Amino acid sequence: MTLADIQPTTADINQITAKTKARSKLFMHAFLIFFALIMLYPLVWLAVSSLKPSNIIFSDTSIIPRHFVWQNYANGWAGVAAPFKVFFTNSFVIASIAVVGNVLSCSFVAYAFARLSFSFKAPLFALMMMTIMLPVHATLIPQYILFNWLGWVNTILPIVTPKFLAVEAFFVFLMIQFIRGIPRELDEAAAIDGAGPIRIYFSIILPLLTPALVTTAVFTFLWTYEDFLTPLIYLTSIENYTVPQGLRLLQASRGASTWGAMLAMSLLSLVPMFIVFFIFQRKLIDGIATTGLKG
Repeated sequence: MTLADIQPTTADINQITAKTKARSKLFMHAFLIFFALIMLYPLVWLAVSSLKPSNIIFSDTSIIPRHFVWQNYANGWAGVAAPFKVFFTNSFVIASIAVVGNVLSCSFVAYAFARLSFSFKAPLFALMMMTIMLPVHATLIPQYILFNWLGWVNTILPIVTPKFLAVEAFFVFLMIQFIRGIPRELDEAAAIDGAGPIRIYFSIILPLLTPALVTTAVFTFLWTYEDFLTPLIYLTSIENYTVPQGLRLLQASRGASTWGAMLAMSLLSLVPMFIVFFIFQRKLIDGIATTGLKG
């Protein structure tokens, strides 16, 4: 037997390499599936518990309910002081208006900072970025005093009006980074053809800004839809309550006897967020990824 006979051939090396890669992929997928199951467990528990009687939800640990109590959904939808559809409607209206306001106002401000020249541009940009570090609780009392003086308390105006004033510095910065990645030659070509800043914004910048706009819209919808603190402060009438307030009202009405109905409505309240995320998932990922690469 010669030395050449015992040396591995190229085919042997390729086969060993393929087996090693297959084992690595198998281990990686098993690892990801394991942690995915851990993260999905609260959602599974919520879905299962929403079909159990209220008095055994925390004592019965079975994965599959012995008796499916569909009445929990009927009781939860009927609500306490108002049907739950009222809370869903209020949340959708507020979130939709907030999306429109944030998308328009933040894109306007981002375009101005990224493309236009004006006095005090650098200090104003620095001041805007500083607001990201400002806690919402620091401005809570002054804002309430102002909105109360305007007579806006117990209306949706204190919640949606700031969205039209580009108060979300995070989204403004995100759009600025995206616009900086758009070639200026497009603006210059449009300007040669006689387009002004407004025409350039609507005809050039806005169509190319779609991924960042979708990212802003999705996050604005989710954050506004699930917000509990702001509606709690400004909305005092039950007919104006949003979904988080409706869930709290449902749980506080009759104590432990409404756990089943509250969990059923909690599960239903997650459905719109899942739908929005899955519809815009591709654009959302594109917006985040491309924004991180530009600038």
